[in-house]
Amino acid sequence: MTPNRIIHTEQARVKALISERHVLAIQDTTENNYQSKAGRVKGLGTVGNGTDAGFFLHPLIVLDAHTGGAIGCAEVTVWNRTKEADEQYQQLPIEEKESYRWISTAESGAKVLSKAASVTFIGDRESDIYEYMDRIPKQNTHIITRTRCDRLIVHSDYRTLYDYLDNTKEAGRISVSIRGDERIERQKREALLSIKYGEIEIKRPKKCTDKCASPSIKLWVVEAKEIECPAGQDPIHWRLYTSHPVASFEQAQQIIIWYQMRWNIEQVFRTTKSKGFDIEQSQVESGESLMKLSLFALFAALKVIQLVTARDGSTELKTSDLFTPDEQVFLRGLLVRIQGKTIKQQNPYPEDNLAWAAWIIARLGGWHCYTKSEGPPGPVILARGLKKFHEMFCGWNLYKLMSAE
Repeated sequence: MTPNRIIHTEQARVKALISERHVLAIQDTTENNYQSKAGRVKGLGTVGNGTDAGFFLHPLIVLDAHTGGAIGCAEVTVWNRTKEADEQYQQLPIEEKESYRWISTAESGAKVLSKAASVTFIGDRESDIYEYMDRIPKQNTHIITRTRCDRLIVHSDYRTLYDYLDNTKEAGRISVSIRGDERIERQKREALLSIKYGEIEIKRPKKCTDKCASPSIKLWVVEAKEIECPAGQDPIHWRLYTSHPVASFEQAQQIIIWYQMRWNIEQVFRTTKSKGFDIEQSQVESGESLMKLSLFALFAALKVIQLVTARDGSTELKTSDLFTPDEQVFLRGLLVRIQGKTIKQQNPYPEDNLAWAAWIIARLGGWHCYTKSEGPPGPVILARGLKKFHEMFCGWNLYKLMSAE
């Protein structure tokens, strides 16, 4: 099975689930580092530090904009970095730069998501690319992009975007939950954010090599700046471009809510690695095979996040959206074994809701379901449970085959 066929199988599943929905399409890049196997594995390039062996994945994951439920993956760009950037790199057309992945992934993803009512592409600071903001927004296709740098704007009073925001009146304040992140020593906390918004027109930068690009782009900008940040912590400060009209405080708040859902793709990446399937410890010794395995791990990790977002029953996803008919039969059999006699030990969700399956998978992963201190099951527990489920399901299928002989 080729990498393209693996991706196309996932795309077909996503196409069947997005009709008439407003979906969020979140993209980002992760590197898979196999330096410890560099002498044994063929077909690898270099990763972020320029010396270690590995490759990159750039997926586009899809969420329901209204419920936050994870739907699937609309596109994945996989590539090796085979050479270092030359001195003339900045003068190259965008199509010849690695950053073109933001445009190409969005464009091909938009085709997969063409039956959706609306698509909003969300990216971090790496997606702050003029050509991206010029080409992607269309009638039913929008962007939310975090700014990477200040930009010149068309304005009678202010020269740059940051000048404009510094002199814009606060529209209101909101409190948001900030997730902890041990990698950057960020504490979990409730943050009070000052909100500003406005309509802007950014100028085409001189370094833009696409001379057919629009001389300027009209967008809206939303700024969220933390007030009274705890000592020792970096304050939250998001400046977000969007093609969605933002004419009210409520609309600005919605942009922030959607941008925060970008967290899901970071959860997917963690689940493929040390917090879940540990893909970088694979013993496979072929670069192409590692890429295929990484795609399977990516889609399995996404399945875990789908279970996480569906665990409280608030999404519209069904058990049949993730599990085959045979897997559903096996889930019913497992439920009889793991369900207790008390109400707290019983699955509270209807069988057709994905939350029902998430409850069973979480129990397989070691979740007790009846202790208040434990909290809801997270990616680590659900990844563990999903691995155990597939092992047991394979054994069950093998038993059926042997019994039929």
